[in-house]
Amino acid sequence: MRKERKTLVAGIMPLDDYIARTVAIAKGEDIPKKGSPKVFFESVQTMAQVLSSENRELLRIIQDRRPKSIKELEAATGRKSSNLSRTLKTMAKYGIVDLVKQEDRTIKPVVKKTNFRVEFSI
Repeated sequence: MRKERKTLVAGIMPLDDYIARTVAIAKGEDIPKKGSPKVFFESVQTMAQVLSSENRELLRIIQDRRPKSIKELEAATGRKSSNLSRTLKTMAKYGIVDLVKQEDRTIKPVVKKTNFRVEFSI
């Protein structure tokens, strides 16, 4: 069984460029290089918001304490569950966490990526 890599390789690309690139890949006009970013932030500011110090601390808490639910994570962090839900959904969109639905209908946050490599050009 292949172990999942814990490094997220991300790029920064304006939305219009991202759409054009995606279309080119779908048409076979562009073939992404091995190791190239698979996830893109629209701007450096967006990346900074998602990977803020507060959110990186949240990832550390999830990884260390392995909460079974967002409610349990709320108790561990002091952050409101609505704030946590919004933040975790954004992180899930970028492939940083998984939000696993449990049998009891709670959502368990799981850290997928612990290291980040960002590529961009001017």
